[in-house]
Amino acid sequence: MMSQSSGRRGIAWAIIGGLVLIAGTVAIIVSAILAQPAPTPTDTPTASSTPEPTASEQPDGTFVDPTAADRGWTPEPITTGADTYIRAALAAASTFDTTKSTREEWLDYLDTWFTPDTRFTSEADQLAAMTDSQTELRQGVVLPQEEWDSLAGEDGRVVAAVTGDIADVPVTDDPSGDMSIGTADVTLTFTRSDGSGGETSYDEQVRVSVQVLCGAASVPTPDTGQHAGDCKVVRYFTEPLEP
Repeated sequence: MMSQSSGRRGIAWAIIGGLVLIAGTVAIIVSAILAQPAPTPTDTPTASSTPEPTASEQPDGTFVDPTAADRGWTPEPITTGADTYIRAALAAASTFDTTKSTREEWLDYLDTWFTPDTRFTSEADQLAAMTDSQTELRQGVVLPQEEWDSLAGEDGRVVAAVTGDIADVPVTDDPSGDMSIGTADVTLTFTRSDGSGGETSYDEQVRVSVQVLCGAASVPTPDTGQHAGDCKVVRYFTEPLEP
């Protein structure tokens, strides 16, 4: 009986010793974990703190000539989207600053938006049609010279913006299907010097139509990020066209 009791006591002490050893090991591990330094917060912004991009942060290539805005003009977008391009083209035909450019400089800039009319079979006819469209823009669409001069005498400028939807008008004799005519209401905001160091502004409403080509046959502006297939102007109309 004595030897069995001694054996049980030996087993009990062995179990107790094992538990003590385990507890000590756990304590060491916990201490090591607690001793580690807390992770340093990263500088990665959360979705709520990330600033929204502004117009000046647009990626390179968004516009044919981003510096056009510095001269008071509408920058020509690089896009294959007809609606986006039509809105910009309609605004461009009435956006200028007489203190930053001459009328002829502005019109020369608008000439760079044009592409030949591919409905004509020969290259000579296409170029002749484009020249006619540029002449039509000068003589029947944009602000006449005498009104420009009057506005320039008061350091005037105009900013145009499309308001509302674009009305699509079918293009005749276009087998490619890449041409479209858009008509929209445009608000022109005139700003003039009041002669005493201040300015006065007022709005005028017009309705304008433009024909664009957004297809492989479009001719990009040389030495720019524009490519064949990007939208270009074919023609502005002296009177608005409706569906």
